[in-house]
Amino acid sequence: MTLWDAWKNKSLDETIGLCRDLVEDTDFPTVKKWKAAGGKTLGHFQVYFPEEIAHAAGMLPVKLRGSQVDRKKADAHFGSYICSIPRSSLELCLSNTLDLDMFVTQPICDVARNLAGIWARNFKYPAQILYLPQNANSAYSSTYLRDEYARLARELEKITGTLITDAALQNSIRVFNENRRGLRKLYDIKRETPWLLGIDEAFVLVAVGAMIPREEHNALLAQVIPQIQARTAKKQDRIRVVFEGGFCELPPVDLLRVIGQSCYVVDDDLLIGLRWILEDVSSDGDVLHNLADAYLNKSSYSPVQHDLRKPKEKMLMQRVKNANAQAAIVTAAKMCEPGLDEQVAYSKTFDEHNIPYFISEFEEKMTGFDHVQIQLETFVESILFE
Repeated sequence: MTLWDAWKNKSLDETIGLCRDLVEDTDFPTVKKWKAAGGKTLGHFQVYFPEEIAHAAGMLPVKLRGSQVDRKKADAHFGSYICSIPRSSLELCLSNTLDLDMFVTQPICDVARNLAGIWARNFKYPAQILYLPQNANSAYSSTYLRDEYARLARELEKITGTLITDAALQNSIRVFNENRRGLRKLYDIKRETPWLLGIDEAFVLVAVGAMIPREEHNALLAQVIPQIQARTAKKQDRIRVVFEGGFCELPPVDLLRVIGQSCYVVDDDLLIGLRWILEDVSSDGDVLHNLADAYLNKSSYSPVQHDLRKPKEKMLMQRVKNANAQAAIVTAAKMCEPGLDEQVAYSKTFDEHNIPYFISEFEEKMTGFDHVQIQLETFVESILFE
């Protein structure tokens, strides 16, 4: 079954518009279509989840990344001083907008670690915690994580009634390897020719992959990448910046568009979980072990993974250097403890290296961007006319 092919044989601008419409559609029509056809869905909370395992079970993995919905029920289930994304994600499920067959969260912060309990009290389907290694530097972390992935696979087999075979896992690895290659090409364009692809355009092209089967996303990327490369947009006199702070809760697309009007965003951590693994995963041998090893040793970074080999400040400096950026935009979702903590460390590091940076906060439901636009334009002009 083809879930979403409205983009086929369309122009690039039409395709990007269709992707944005789908990403911002709070009704999640592709998920509803999948369920109506008898498919099983697995909803997983940010940041990283091994979607290959759900894919091998025949499920549609859906990233719960929040939404700009009116929260009528969810707020009663949380305390006051937390970020927006768990509230809006729960609202989508309480309102039956998202009909899941399983929910999985990870202990990435105090809020996320409690979501499985909240889901378990409110829904009949299973809600679990995927315990990613807290000590990524342990010699046994990959073995531990391989066994945790195997436990998850057994749970998915119970839900789907489908045995997750080695052949199915190998096929899923190949599908997702192709997807990650496509996403890397997309970000290569952002770094090398950022005038061809705005941050808001790249975001919706990536985000739509979390709402459709990866095979369809691979086909979409295969169509749009040559179209982007063929664009005739001219390079403008804008500074090159790295955007940091979108690893979990996501800023509104209109905020990204406003940022893209003032500068070239040549790299970012938006939806980093979909791009977490940086190289192809081997489909030979023990596939679950290969997937676990890739998570630990062939991966990006975020404030919610603690790995002494990947100090956040050093990794961000490397991102700035690799993208040949002149400055950084360091943001955080309101009430996001990991993101706000890292702002302090990032600021100190940028001060030490004399790199200009712009500090900001966002919320997924914010609708006014004039003040951010004015502040950002002032920041950009201070660098251009220094």
